[in-house]
Amino acid sequence: MNKLANIRIVLCQTSHPGNIGSAARAMKTMGLSRLYLVRPKEFPHPNSYAMASGATDVLESIVVCDTLEQALTGCGFVIGLSARKRELSHVPVTPRDAAEEVLEIAAEQEVALVFGNETNGLSNEELIRCQRLAHIPANPEYSSLNLAAAVQVMAYELRMKNEETPQPKAGREKYATHDETEGFYQHLEQTLVDIGYLDVAQPKRLMSRLRRLFARTRLHEEEINILRGILKSVQKNNSRTNR
Repeated sequence: MNKLANIRIVLCQTSHPGNIGSAARAMKTMGLSRLYLVRPKEFPHPNSYAMASGATDVLESIVVCDTLEQALTGCGFVIGLSARKRELSHVPVTPRDAAEEVLEIAAEQEVALVFGNETNGLSNEELIRCQRLAHIPANPEYSSLNLAAAVQVMAYELRMKNEETPQPKAGREKYATHDETEGFYQHLEQTLVDIGYLDVAQPKRLMSRLRRLFARTRLHEEEINILRGILKSVQKNNSRTNR
């Protein structure tokens, strides 16, 4: 089984087309081939092909999406890459630890690694769509990596970990996909509004905190179904009470 084939590299709002080509080259050298772009400023573009240096097959199979949601559809696990720690975000893991977790899940499900814009990185809104945050340790006096360099580091760690990781046992319970998890979060938020626990006029950071809490658990499909069943029951009882 080629676990690397289940891994997507997602680039969000890339500004420079050359970086797309360089990322494609970095991916191909390590055996990755699935590249997704979310609202790139310019693509296709001659500079992308020039910087790809022969990795044209990766460029020609690129999936361009209007939203990050589209790029993550069907993924059972999502890791965001960030150069800095974020308030109310996940505890960052190293690229090596991230690679181990990614490959464990990629044995049976789609996984995505998400990289932000070259200037601003991932927005908070993009980051809350991820279950993990990975941080590449670098010189604290000059810690900003080029986008393609960051992709190369992660691709290298994935390839090395893939070569040393044994095949998992069959029949492992599947994790909920990104879209299933997002459906749960929307259901949870609406239920909290319905029962008066969440004030939409002053939501503060409740949903961000809850997302972080559930992200730590890596919810399975059956667990999502149980939780949504509970939410339906709460909504039903609340409706009866308010009649």
